[in-house]
Amino acid sequence: MPARPVRLTLAVLVTGSVIAPMAQAAPGGPPEPPKEAEAVGSGGAVSSVDPYATQIGIDVLRNGGSAADAAVAVAAALGVTEPYSAGFGGGGYFVHYDAKTGKVETIDGRETAPASADEDLFLEDGKPIPFDQAVTSGLGVGVPGTPMTWQHALDKWGRKDLAEVLRPAEQLAREGFVVDETFREQTADNEERFRAFPATRDLFLPGGELPEVGSKLRNPDLADTYREVAKRGVDALYDGEIGADVVKTVNEPPVDPAAGREVRPGAMTTDDLRGYRTIDQDPTHLTYRGLDVYGMAPGSSGGTTVGEALNILEGTDLTAADKTQYLHRYLEASKIGFADRNRWVGDPQFSEVPTEALLEQDFADSRACLISDDAVLPTPVAAADPKQPQDCTARTTDGAEPYEGPNTTHLTVADAEGNVVAYTLTIEQTGGSGIVVPGRGFLLNNELTDFNFTPVTPGEPDPNLPGPGKRPRSSMSPTIVLQDGQPLLAVGSPGGATIITTVLQSLTGRLDRGMSLVDAIAEPRASQRNTAQTDAEPAFLAQPEAEKLKAIGHEFKKTAEIGAATGVERLPDGRWVAAAERERRGGGAAAVVTPAR
Repeated sequence: MPARPVRLTLAVLVTGSVIAPMAQAAPGGPPEPPKEAEAVGSGGAVSSVDPYATQIGIDVLRNGGSAADAAVAVAAALGVTEPYSAGFGGGGYFVHYDAKTGKVETIDGRETAPASADEDLFLEDGKPIPFDQAVTSGLGVGVPGTPMTWQHALDKWGRKDLAEVLRPAEQLAREGFVVDETFREQTADNEERFRAFPATRDLFLPGGELPEVGSKLRNPDLADTYREVAKRGVDALYDGEIGADVVKTVNEPPVDPAAGREVRPGAMTTDDLRGYRTIDQDPTHLTYRGLDVYGMAPGSSGGTTVGEALNILEGTDLTAADKTQYLHRYLEASKIGFADRNRWVGDPQFSEVPTEALLEQDFADSRACLISDDAVLPTPVAAADPKQPQDCTARTTDGAEPYEGPNTTHLTVADAEGNVVAYTLTIEQTGGSGIVVPGRGFLLNNELTDFNFTPVTPGEPDPNLPGPGKRPRSSMSPTIVLQDGQPLLAVGSPGGATIITTVLQSLTGRLDRGMSLVDAIAEPRASQRNTAQTDAEPAFLAQPEAEKLKAIGHEFKKTAEIGAATGVERLPDGRWVAAAERERRGGGAAAVVTPAR
């Protein structure tokens, strides 16, 4: 059935906040702030995975900061409390809506490969090195983009300077935060490799043991790093002593010889750091149900893949469809989007990426016709040429899904003036490279392992092979949706390649299925990425629709958790809804400046 024209009225029932129990006070400081999955009110809103970071963002807004100011402050705080997901040694994508101009703009702060990198970066004797060895190495470390992203965002949209917005995170690092179950579990998952690096071991395994839930973890070295950057600016990294320490750590990984671990060195130089630049980039844009959807353009594959899938779904009335048909269409649209993403999306500075063509409705229509109501497309679905849409014939190809680490973090902010930020940042794998820069208190990324080590599809050009100065393809999908030129909602998630499907499922849940934003975020998830089996959470498989999907031909592989989304939404009366996870990663943290009474 063709889609009906829709005007979203936002007639949603906003229930109260969902509040998690407050942690017990740890010695030497106050308890962890409470967690709320939903908050409603005025004056601005913040949503992140962490209550400390969210509270810092709210404090910045209360003190006259803009959405950009608060976003940078939240990101810096997440570098303290979520150091395995993001931080000073990583990169990301910053999407901003300006209430004065009505424009959505983006900053590409993705890491870059050193000038020494080539297509054989991860090959030895012509064969790919083991992936886990590439992750825990200097070889996988890209030039960090996060600090310059912070400065650039403040220069464009901030009201405060970098020193002021870093101050709360510096204090948090110095005083410490309460360790929760998620942090302990993530530390335990990385314990073996963390022990191989003395600086990492000393920071995250205090006294040689896993940190106890309810204890305080302090990071005075990171506090000093933030203080130095506050005084000197980001040149402290890109042309200073912090950068020299980064280069030395990459090229001479400080591994404990007793660990018996082979840790390959990288070949980064201080010139690589000096030459790093963020990129001002036009967002991706499409219309969906009469709404304007903006995302991150390539080298991220988020904007094009979410956008292509939405265009594919545009021709189906997902509101009227039963839940099985809705989920079937969502999964098949994701499958097709990933087929085209893997073939066409890479760093546009190095290869031609047909961004506009991928987002053309004619191309999506030529792909949507492949979807049948009573069968699944065989995988891997072959990519199509968006510049030359073909007849409706399903084809398969050889190849495998490129691997991306499941971590990263996302934050969403709105201020009283209506400016909005959706910011996804990362160090790639949970725990990044595993290597803390000695004396600096932050982990180095392993972003270069987001490159394909060899071509994904034999015989086809691969736009995501390594290269000098090249940015690896990402799935980060920070998204802002406007209605009649005004912000409606913003959303994003961590999760590697599952980011794309999490954002797509959250958007369709809110815009098509009539869920509140917090319910759309909490909905059980499945992630189809052009593979024979679809990753699915236990709660998804427990639904009666899962058996009906299996009867159509879907095959599922159980996975504990997919994503950890955050979002904000503006209500018709001007109030903000901040929404986060109820349970994933221990629950997120949503707050507003002035809660509704």
